[in-house]
Amino acid sequence: MGSQTVVCIAESINIMSQTIGPAMKERNPEPIQKMAKEETELGADYLDLNIGPAKKDGPDLAAWIVKTVQEVVDTPISLDTTNPEAMIAGLKAAKDPSAVLMNSISAQPERMEKLIPVAVETGCDVVALLWGPEGMPRDANERAAMAVDLIMALNEAGVPNEKIWVDPIATPITLGAEQILAGLEFLAMLPDIAPGAKSTIGLSNVSNGVPKHLRPYLDRVYLMMLMKYGIYSAILNVYDQELVEIAKGKHPDWVKLVHDIMDGDEPDPSTLSPKELEIYKTTRVLLGKTIFSESWLEL
Repeated sequence: MGSQTVVCIAESINIMSQTIGPAMKERNPEPIQKMAKEETELGADYLDLNIGPAKKDGPDLAAWIVKTVQEVVDTPISLDTTNPEAMIAGLKAAKDPSAVLMNSISAQPERMEKLIPVAVETGCDVVALLWGPEGMPRDANERAAMAVDLIMALNEAGVPNEKIWVDPIATPITLGAEQILAGLEFLAMLPDIAPGAKSTIGLSNVSNGVPKHLRPYLDRVYLMMLMKYGIYSAILNVYDQELVEIAKGKHPDWVKLVHDIMDGDEPDPSTLSPKELEIYKTTRVLLGKTIFSESWLEL
């Protein structure tokens, strides 16, 4: 078996960004097109275009940004918005709507009603986000129940498992490891729940609220943990080249170290290189074996 790889969905064209947010509002294509080219060169398989709730001028913004990006790159697009009307307008503006990843349909009835027919009509792939009317599922079983309902609704409408990318939702390590572990447990169940379905995750959520210089350590190890359960894709920071290398299968020895620790086969820390020690400490934090603090790498 060769090294496992993960499809990289680049996260940086985001309304929350200090450079990209204003460019979206002002309809200034330059910073957006520059970033689309950079992310593509850095190894992005998809570009996530996150316009957020886009309450005011969602449809107009979505159509504009899709066209703006498609003028300069051929990289497939993941259109990321909570506004169904904007989603529809963005899909219709794409050169090939069937090649766009709809990010996302959540397990909320009003969103399912509006977007499932559009997914069927365009033939696009869909992110099935495990977020319900009560918000976030509490554990792996609630995720499984929500996934069954959402996937069944998609299947019945004519969207096959192969076009569904299930997102179990990543939560910040600052809130504790329970939800991180529940997401992993759910991913282990997914092949039985929906054979042939894909998976994805907003990887950087795991390090949300952690100082910027420490975030990459958490993101990289979390990706390697997810790889144990065959994660298909991740929305991630392609400007972190080491993270992209892990996703592209370049560091199988690091991945093996993480998976060994997850299996309870822990190495003697005194035998590890500085790099391995960093991975070891971070894995233990994400598994909840060590309590998270901002000095976890020094301890």
